[in-house]
Amino acid sequence: MPAILEPPQKSFASATHRPRTFARRFLATTARFLVVLILGAMAGGGWYLAKKGFGRKWRGLVVEELHKHGVEASVRRLTLDPFRGLIAQDVRIYDYKNRENTIAEISRISLDVNYAALLQRQAFLNAIDIRNAQVTLPLPEGADPKSPHAQIKNLHAHIYFPPEQIYVSQADGIFCDIRISATGQLIKRNDYKPSRDVTPEEWQTRLAILQRSVSELSQFKFSERPHLQIKFSGDVAQLENARVEGTLQTGPWQRGNYQARNLTMTGEFADQTLSIKQCELQDDLGGFTASASWRQPAGELQFQARSSLNLRTLLESVGLSRLVSDITFLAPPRFEISGSAKLGEGQPRWQAIGHAALDRFAYKGIPFLSANAEFSWDGERTMVRDIHVRHQSGELVGRWLDAPNDFRIDLASTIDANALRSLAPADTREFVNDWDWPHASNLQLSIRGPSAAAATWKGDGTLQLQRGRFRTIGFNSASASVHFGDGAVTYENFRVARDEGVATGTFVYDFAHHETRLSNVVSGLRPTEAIYWIDPKLLKVVTPYKFQKPPTITTSGVYQFRGGKNTRLEINVDSAGGMDYVFLGKTLPFDRINAKLLLTDDRLQISELNGTIFSGTVQGSADLSLAKNDQRYRAAMSVDHVDFPKLTDLYFKYKTAVGLMNGRYEWTGIGSDARTMNGKGEVEVRNGDVFAIPLFGPLSDILNKIMPGVGYRVARKGNMSFTIKDGVIRTSDFHVDGGTFGMVGEGNAHFLDDKIDFDVRIDASGAGAVLTPLYKFFEYKAEGSLKKPDWHPKIF
Repeated sequence: MPAILEPPQKSFASATHRPRTFARRFLATTARFLVVLILGAMAGGGWYLAKKGFGRKWRGLVVEELHKHGVEASVRRLTLDPFRGLIAQDVRIYDYKNRENTIAEISRISLDVNYAALLQRQAFLNAIDIRNAQVTLPLPEGADPKSPHAQIKNLHAHIYFPPEQIYVSQADGIFCDIRISATGQLIKRNDYKPSRDVTPEEWQTRLAILQRSVSELSQFKFSERPHLQIKFSGDVAQLENARVEGTLQTGPWQRGNYQARNLTMTGEFADQTLSIKQCELQDDLGGFTASASWRQPAGELQFQARSSLNLRTLLESVGLSRLVSDITFLAPPRFEISGSAKLGEGQPRWQAIGHAALDRFAYKGIPFLSANAEFSWDGERTMVRDIHVRHQSGELVGRWLDAPNDFRIDLASTIDANALRSLAPADTREFVNDWDWPHASNLQLSIRGPSAAAATWKGDGTLQLQRGRFRTIGFNSASASVHFGDGAVTYENFRVARDEGVATGTFVYDFAHHETRLSNVVSGLRPTEAIYWIDPKLLKVVTPYKFQKPPTITTSGVYQFRGGKNTRLEINVDSAGGMDYVFLGKTLPFDRINAKLLLTDDRLQISELNGTIFSGTVQGSADLSLAKNDQRYRAAMSVDHVDFPKLTDLYFKYKTAVGLMNGRYEWTGIGSDARTMNGKGEVEVRNGDVFAIPLFGPLSDILNKIMPGVGYRVARKGNMSFTIKDGVIRTSDFHVDGGTFGMVGEGNAHFLDDKIDFDVRIDASGAGAVLTPLYKFFEYKAEGSLKKPDWHPKIF
């Protein structure tokens, strides 16, 4: 019979194990849920803290912690980075002493935090880490908001905060294209007390200096990025006593047109003293080395420098080209200077001495071979001594002092004066340009004055010139004692020699009052050329007077130019060699003449004129206008015992007249136009042969027919009064006394138009009186040409 399978029996162990397995499963599931929940909460919280950030309370804790470590700041956002920890964003750093002064704005700062200490309300900040941050410094008040800010770019820094310390292990950033690396530590004690607060004015001054530095550095172009390394140490409470060391090195760089090869600087700030131990700059032409120290508490500055750089291009690149605007360097100038200064108390007090040497340069277009001098300056006084300037034509030596109320120049020069004319002060340049010195000159001057303005100078010197020209008029030699004073140059006891004579006297050129003063100037030179030395405009005054030989002219007075109205020159002329003068179109040859002339701004007055002409004498005076567009004049003349035949031959080509003439004439006129002449006078001829004059020649034949032989007798006397107007001579009392017979008449002679309209009649005396009733038959009239008149009886 088959076996019957029995069901397995339930063991006691299985029954007891089942409830335990369920509990385990329940606990595992719960644990897993809690872990997931915690992880989710952490992820959500992390996401929230990373995106939204911590609240104001936590930001306040960070700000307070930074304050404990000597950093006054504000944090706009505080976030959590899963890799970098706490991140402070948009951090603004303030001046610890004055929170109103913003020092910098930093985009991101990583905070190394001790969270346990944070939960226990203890100091929790271990360090801060800055990576690739942008630090923006504020603009000074009043600056253009669009102007570039001072920025530190790509800033990397790791700063530790050990107890009572701030330690910068390494900071590196880019400022104005200059790489700056810094390391150091500062002490910040718990009982920290800030030193003196910085005033708002001082803070704005510092920001302005910083902004100016940014503006200047932005004009540099570096072929390689310069590197500035800084090390520092000090106490936050006394930053003015900190110690800072720095080294700057650059490769080639350019600013404007100036190019440099390299620049190396090392310096330190310690014990409130800034020391520049090394400063070396090289360019294509030379180098520059300098050192300096500044003791801040005492305000004392000491410096020394030596340069052979391309100075002109360097100064142009920094906007100081005006200092050398008149100089062209053909070789690099060499300078050495050392000195000291007292700063910080009112006006700086300077003390400096040095040496300058120039090879091959041009000043205001004048080429020089070399120049060197020693100089000193104390801020108020400048002294240059041992001046030696070499030119191809000679050398200048001297010294120069410019002090308050004391200006001095002492110099001696053998340089061609023509080459130096552009150095004359502006007020005297026009006068100097009138000179030409083609040959060697010798000048010695000692100038004194209260200032460097030429108008205030006073001084003495000597001047010796060889052959030259003044206002195109040449001279063989010239010498004078020169004096400066009251804006004028005085040439005392000058002597000018020319081929025809010598001029001596005292001559003052007053460029302050625009006038020339002459004192007892005696000249034996030709007036038409010597007058150019006073004023070329006066040439028209002396041109009509043509002297056969140079007269002796004595001159004193004042002549003003540039519109001056106080000209007054007294001139005495004495000519023993004769003079020619054109009158009514004919040249009068004076054998001797002397006169006094008074020249004013618009008039020339001639008085006490005395001379000899045609064996007789002449006296006269004149008053001529020199005003523009006014050529009017007034004159008077009298003659005595003048050879009548020579006079009539000159004006009428009458070669047969004889006798002596006396007369006077007063008239006015305009320029050389004889038709404008208007005057009156009297003339008398004695012991002459009036009938021998071609004008009256036909009358001699008529008289000879009346009484044979009478017509050819010499007239004892002839006279008349006359007027002249519009080119016409008019007389109403013409009278000729021939002894037995004479003539009386009246009429007009058109001497400019060669016409005559004249009436005469016979006037008898003695035996001729018996013919008186018949005189009506002896009235004659002249018409036609003045040179060849047509005489005919008036009643026929």
